[in-house]
Amino acid sequence: MSASQQILREACGMARWIPVAMFAVLLTGCFGEEHGDLKEWMAQNSEGLRGKIEPAPEVKIVEPVVYEAFSLLDPFNAAKMELAKKSSSGIAPNTNRPKEVLENYDLEKLRMVGILQQGKQIQALISAPDRNLYRVKVGNYMGQNFGMVVAISETEVKLKEIVEDSGGDWIERETILTLDEAEQN
Repeated sequence: MSASQQILREACGMARWIPVAMFAVLLTGCFGEEHGDLKEWMAQNSEGLRGKIEPAPEVKIVEPVVYEAFSLLDPFNAAKMELAKKSSSGIAPNTNRPKEVLENYDLEKLRMVGILQQGKQIQALISAPDRNLYRVKVGNYMGQNFGMVVAISETEVKLKEIVEDSGGDWIERETILTLDEAEQN
């Protein structure tokens, strides 16, 4: 091979690399200062800013309290009713009798709407939330506090209720259900 052929061959080999080199130069222009305007804005707006972290709050030590109520009677236990029967006051509700219909309602939801009298026996007419009228005589029960009817007059029904006080003892209280004002007129 002659010297001229060899020079030509080397020149052709180099000519192949010229487009690759130009492409590399063009790519370096693309990877120059990326997001320059954003970096400049951040630099301007962060001048003079100093972050301040507040110290963590002081941890307060809480003294543990020992739960000591295991020996107390559970207020929702059915045995409380049995214990109430043995209480010092001697007053306790009769849980062995069948419940009457009007014991399913709060006394506040029951209304006295009138009376019936046959001879000497007086019965009160009671309107319940189920929109039915019920006859009540002395000895019947009403309300959810074991309320027993003790007297009936033309304008009221007197009840003796058995309720539990804050100490867990059963006490009696008198309640009066009066004739509904609309019915009196």
